[in-house]
Amino acid sequence: MTKLSVNINKIATLRNSRGGDVPNVVQFAKDVQRFGAQGVTVHPRPDERHIRYQDAYDLKPEVYTEYNIEGNPVDSFMKLVLSIKPTQVTLVPDAVNAITSNAGWDTLKHKDFLIDIINEFKRNDIRTSIFVDPVLKQIEGAKETGTDRIELYTETFAHQYSLGNKEAIKPYAECAQLASKLGLGINAGHDLSLDNIQFFKENIPNLLEVSIGHALIAESLYLGVENVINMYLHKLK
Repeated sequence: MTKLSVNINKIATLRNSRGGDVPNVVQFAKDVQRFGAQGVTVHPRPDERHIRYQDAYDLKPEVYTEYNIEGNPVDSFMKLVLSIKPTQVTLVPDAVNAITSNAGWDTLKHKDFLIDIINEFKRNDIRTSIFVDPVLKQIEGAKETGTDRIELYTETFAHQYSLGNKEAIKPYAECAQLASKLGLGINAGHDLSLDNIQFFKENIPNLLEVSIGHALIAESLYLGVENVINMYLHKLK
């Protein structure tokens, strides 16, 4: 079964919009695990506009499933991850002013940089994953960095699928096949939802984990958090 890691950034965004501590990020993480999620994901950015660095520390003792911290490996992020030592760190090349992640790494151009960063995490026994576009040469480049896994950036698939274009899955399936051949674990995330997750899972071989936040939280407003998590788990079997 593909694991579901719930990205709780949107809970922090809601909390920050009002001030105070409602909804409580740590309690929400505890709840999604209790409801069956197999992981918790956070993506702190330097401006702390949603998840704050302190949140990442506060979550450490409460995440008993898989703890995944995403982000651009700037100095403050490196210090955070090396201090917390989560289950997994996912490297994302997001710009400081990006609303959300919008591209994968150029694993060829940034090969040496990624090798140095990944080696540092490996020395600290932290599993690494890097965010990549569904391009075969980028998968080959990812292998050269020494990463344990890749996370396929799925926004293009999700958009095309919503337009009825199921052929958009092909480059993702091809990249997953190559990644498996090269011995890379496969994660995926960005704009995956209840509408497209089952089709995606059924067509991506050896999909280990999906990280879902925005869609899951939006769907939960109508259907309830526990119900939505179990709907995802059913589709990911």
